[in-house]
Amino acid sequence: MTKVKICGLTQETHVAAAVAAGADYLGFVFANSRRFITADAAKKITTRVPAAIHKVGVFVQPTFIDIKHTCDIVGLSHIQLHGTITPSVQQALEKGAFQQLDVSVIQAFNGEALDLKEKLQSSLADFILLDAPADTTAYAGGNGQTFNWHIAAKEHTVSKPLFVAGGLNLTNVQQAITCFTPYAVDISSGVETNGTKDSAKITAFIQKVKELSINETTNE
Repeated sequence: MTKVKICGLTQETHVAAAVAAGADYLGFVFANSRRFITADAAKKITTRVPAAIHKVGVFVQPTFIDIKHTCDIVGLSHIQLHGTITPSVQQALEKGAFQQLDVSVIQAFNGEALDLKEKLQSSLADFILLDAPADTTAYAGGNGQTFNWHIAAKEHTVSKPLFVAGGLNLTNVQQAITCFTPYAVDISSGVETNGTKDSAKITAFIQKVKELSINETTNE
C-alpha cells in the first residue's frame, strides 16, 4: 500500500487532520521556506501525534550538529536531506551515526538530473526521494512543480524505498503511482489553499491514495 507524507506542516489543526485521515509521515521544514517552523514549535504541535506516525525533519545542507539538536527537541524518526551533503553529514552517514540516533535518512534528488542513476547508486541514505528541479526556484522543495516522471522512473534502478514528490495533487497522484509504484507519495503545496494548508484537501488526498492502494490490491 502506498504511504503518504504530508509535508510543510506548521499548524496543529493541520497535523490533526493529517493524523485523522491516516497519514503515515508528517513533514516539518527546518530550512529557508515559507513553511519554516522552529524545532520548539514543531514539538508543540506534535505532542498528540501517535508514535506509529513518523515525524520527518526537512533540512537543506545542514550540519550533523544541526540535525541532532533538532532531533533531540522534536523526536524525529526521519530526516530528509536536500542540496549538497555537508562533510559532517557525509561522515555521519559513513559511520552509522544516524542509526545510533535511531533516525532514518531520506535523501532528495532532482528527478531530471542527467546523472540521476549514478547519484542514486552512490547514496548512503535509507530512502530516496525524487523531486522537481529547484535550481531556479526560491526553495529546495514544495514549489508545486512536477518533473519528467517517465524518464526518472527508468533511471531509478536502486532497490531503496522511493518517495515521489513535486507538484502532486488529487488529479495526478494516480499517474505518479502508476509510473513509479513508489513506497510513498509526498505532498505539500497540493494540499494548500492560497499558500496555507487546507484540512479538507489533506483529508481528500490521503483518502484518494488509500482508495487507489485498495483498488490495486483488489485487482491483483
